[in-house]
This record gives sequence, C-alpha cells and structure tokens, in this order.
Amino acid sequence: MTDKTIAVACDHGGLELKNVLIPVLKDRGLNVLDLGTNDTESVDYPDYAYALASALREGKASSGVLCCGTGIGISIAANRYPEIRAALVHDGFTAKMCREHNDANVICFGGRTIGPGVAIDCLEIFLDTEFAGDRHTRRVGKLSNPS
Repeated sequence: MTDKTIAVACDHGGLELKNVLIPVLKDRGLNVLDLGTNDTESVDYPDYAYALASALREGKASSGVLCCGTGIGISIAANRYPEIRAALVHDGFTAKMCREHNDANVICFGGRTIGPGVAIDCLEIFLDTEFAGDRHTRRVGKLSNPS
C-alpha cells in the first residue's frame, strides 16, 4: 500500500492496541487520521466502523485499521460498507493473505486477543503486501457483485 493516509479507529476494548499501532504508522511516514475512541469509557464499535467507512468513502484515507476487544464485532460492522474489505487477522500469514488474495483495505485486531508485537508485525506485513490480482481479481469482484 503506497497511499499516505491511514484511518484508525477503535472502541474501548481496542484503545490500548490502537495507541501502540499509531506510532508504527507514523514512523513509516504515513499520515494517521485518528477517529477515536480516545478513552476507556464504553462505546459502541459499529459507530467507529462507520466513521472509518465514511473516511474511506470521502477520500480522507485510503485504508484503515480497526480494533475492538476481539476484533470480531468491528470487522463484521466494517464489512457492511461497500468501500471496505476488512480482515480480522491473528498472525503474519493471515495479514499477508488478506492483502495478497483478498485486496483487504482494512485490517482488524482484537485488543484482548493479540499481543502488541504480533499486531505490529501483522500491520507491517499488511502495509508491505500488494494485491496479487490475476485470478483473485475475479473473486474479489464477486464480493461486491455475487452474480
């Protein structure tokens, strides 16, 4: 991924991990659009998936990072929007494959299920991996148009 602005959002369960990942993005020279949350007060993860989808739709960011407690809820919420192909990842292999085969533009993490070191590795792999195209282009196209 070569575009320069990455949107980042989380609920209260992903806040600590979000705060670990933002400096990694900045150290890579990327602009970060932090969409919150910014404290530990309980909030609803779908609101943050929507905020990230809006940022992508409006061209404010080219890709995104989402975190919640498990990563499950926020990835389900994010994938409701046509501009998002979100993937919940747990290791370097899934981070690579979601980009290479699925052209994911949003990576999701569970703040309570993945350690910061693994999350950083996954994020870097995600950012460094290009979509392979070829036969995967047809398959990714069917995600938006199943016929």
